[in-house]
Amino acid sequence: MEDLLPRPRVAERAPGTFGLSSGAAISGPAGLVDAVRLALPVLDLRPGSHAAIQVAEDPSLGPEAYEITITAAEVRITAADRAGAHYAGQTLRQLLPAEAFRAAALPGVAWALPCGRIADAPAFPWRGAHLDVARHFFPKREVLRLIDLLAAHKLNRLHLHLSDDQGWRVESRAYPRLHEVGSHRDRTVTGFHGEEPAFDGIPHGGHYTLHDLAEIAAYARARAVTVVPEIDVPGHSSAILAAYPELGPLPEKRYRVLDRWGISPAILSPLPATVDFLATVFDEIIGALGPTPYFHIGGDECVLDDWAASERVRAYQDELGLDSPSELHAWFLHRLADLLAERGVRAVVWDEAFVSGRLRPDTVVMAWRGMEVARRAAAAGHETIAAPVFPMYLDYAEASSAEEPAGLGDATTVADVAAFAPAPAEWTAEERARVIGTQFLLWSEWIPDGRTLDYRAWPRGCAAAEVAWTGHPADQGFTGRLGAHLKRLDALGVEYRPLTGPRPWQRGGTGWRRHRPGRVRVTEVMRHLAESAAAPGSARPNL
Repeated sequence: MEDLLPRPRVAERAPGTFGLSSGAAISGPAGLVDAVRLALPVLDLRPGSHAAIQVAEDPSLGPEAYEITITAAEVRITAADRAGAHYAGQTLRQLLPAEAFRAAALPGVAWALPCGRIADAPAFPWRGAHLDVARHFFPKREVLRLIDLLAAHKLNRLHLHLSDDQGWRVESRAYPRLHEVGSHRDRTVTGFHGEEPAFDGIPHGGHYTLHDLAEIAAYARARAVTVVPEIDVPGHSSAILAAYPELGPLPEKRYRVLDRWGISPAILSPLPATVDFLATVFDEIIGALGPTPYFHIGGDECVLDDWAASERVRAYQDELGLDSPSELHAWFLHRLADLLAERGVRAVVWDEAFVSGRLRPDTVVMAWRGMEVARRAAAAGHETIAAPVFPMYLDYAEASSAEEPAGLGDATTVADVAAFAPAPAEWTAEERARVIGTQFLLWSEWIPDGRTLDYRAWPRGCAAAEVAWTGHPADQGFTGRLGAHLKRLDALGVEYRPLTGPRPWQRGGTGWRRHRPGRVRVTEVMRHLAESAAAPGSARPNL
């Protein structure tokens, strides 16, 4: 029980073991039994009566909580809800040999659970991962696989970044040009910022159908993961405007899906036609996902120059009684949050939207520019997700070394993530209580495929799972537990970055694929972001 990750609140070892066999019986409420079985696929547990594995429901334990008692004669699981039952199953899976993480049972493996008692519950309700499928598209199979990995680590949010300047990634039946035009680009930039751009000359694209999205959401829901879609507006909108340029503030402008990284001045008009357009798209996505508690609407890195230059937008701003484009930016995001609230969904925004003001009180703030702006949002009464660039942006390289594959900058290590405190002890009790969780983020400019996704996400994602579940930095035993846990990732086939550095085939190679140490220092980035978050009108780009 000493190798569990994330670490449970209570884990007490007792003498003896409980022997399991493939096809063993499990009894209890059908929904909870199914959740346990999904967590232990290799064992092929069978629902039945008078089973040695028994599951019971006890909502008084609290959301997502569970207790396990293992004796030589039986296994008793008590869970607050389906999520708690699934996490109990994942804990049992970790108590078994690492071969329990394979897709099929190997001959000769003895399935035995150590006797004892485990009582556990998460510190935060939001424990997530963000996947940017706009810069580089990840096929459905990669998304489903990531959901499996999140569930194995007791992470419960998949934040899907479905739109950006470089691509629109979901079908729209109402506005089909979104996926027909906005989902692909002719080429992709290679090389580093500040250099003469070069391009690969290879078309890139893809999108999920609404049926795909429904499948992803159902698959996730069964594994206690909630999909949080993001349509990033009003900035980061080149792909939308390439499909529907009339939604821009200046009718004479034409746009294309961007083939380079960075920030674009492309911005949606804040006029009623745009709001109606987005309401329809939101309805399509919500309709596909099913019950959707959250919808991320972005609000970050908006260049408002075209609003200021547009006579129509200026007239609308005056009609609303607003004094500046910044106030209009805040009004626009509030309007979208109202639309979502009418549909029973809460809006999530990046922290620029909080700094701009006028947020609905129930809007969730995702703080990426540092913990000071996170604290301000919490102090202002907003539920807040702590997702600062350092240490939670995993597109940064794991080491300041030319042996690493190219990353945005350097360096964010496993130890950096493990040391993170999402709700720092020096904050007031009220501020800490409004931090609802944290997540790690995988921006995909430097993540072109699934193998690189594995390398970037793990094992730093293991450290993030530890922090998110326990609510505080990892303890001194984390490194040892992580070492044991990597054997489970091996069994799962995860191509993670070894703690000692990349394997020969994981190294950066030559040219732009090899990391350039010192080119972008994450500590310098964080200092700049903190300064910008403290400045008025900081909805404007920061990098």
